[in-house]
Amino acid sequence: MRIHATINDTRTALRNSGRIVFVPTMGNLHAGHIALMTQARKLGDTVVASIFVNPLQFGPNEDFEKYPRTFEADCEKLTAAGVDVLFAPTVKDFYPEPQQYQVDPPEIQNQLEGKFRPGHFRGVATVVLKLFNVVQPQVAVFGKKDYQQLMVLRNMTRQLALPIEIVGGETVRAEDGLALSSRNGYLTAAERAEAPRLHRILVGIRNAVLAGERDFTKLEQAGRQELDGHGWKTDYVAIRRQADLQLPGTNDSELVVLAASRLGTPRLIDNIEIV
Repeated sequence: MRIHATINDTRTALRNSGRIVFVPTMGNLHAGHIALMTQARKLGDTVVASIFVNPLQFGPNEDFEKYPRTFEADCEKLTAAGVDVLFAPTVKDFYPEPQQYQVDPPEIQNQLEGKFRPGHFRGVATVVLKLFNVVQPQVAVFGKKDYQQLMVLRNMTRQLALPIEIVGGETVRAEDGLALSSRNGYLTAAERAEAPRLHRILVGIRNAVLAGERDFTKLEQAGRQELDGHGWKTDYVAIRRQADLQLPGTNDSELVVLAASRLGTPRLIDNIEIV
């Protein structure tokens, strides 16, 4: 695997690389990330990953400096997964001057995750557009666990007419259903035993909707109450349309149920599509 830190070196390395498939990350990789790399390997000629902890998507109460950085271990995992090129810039490499031009997503950026992380999706959209301009892929792969992020980036790519296919990778789960996440490492043993409840609640909501239940507010409230009754601090349980994460209408059938809740210190997110 070839590793490059600068924009110019990366662009030079990727000339004449055939069909490029790109998987952006912030590092601290786990099996969910590696599954995206494996998926990418099947979609093109050259697989490019990036590791960049992006300061633009961290809010004032989110500690950018404390985000776990495990570069050497990450490189070993990426090499084993067959990644061809890694773009790993420093903040100075990537933002040599203040990033005054930014991508401002529509109002959905202030709902769900955005309500609790103001400015987050502006930072995500900006860094991803810039990464796209560096790597110039034909395909980019993002995990469905960050469902709102996937939707924002897919719609940005379409509306800005970028010649890139956005592919969603299925959420990788532990045997008990817990979605794999770097945050899981902060759970205590007791919290780890409790954590799969989030997935079970989402499965129950999906099954209820598929069985014909259309009182979405009741289902959302019941989900929040069950989580909070077991010691969670829930930000939201929400049933939305897959395409734009707006409130579903009477005839909408392609839905997703999303949730974010804090269990102890870690804040866990998850979702399940309803089709």
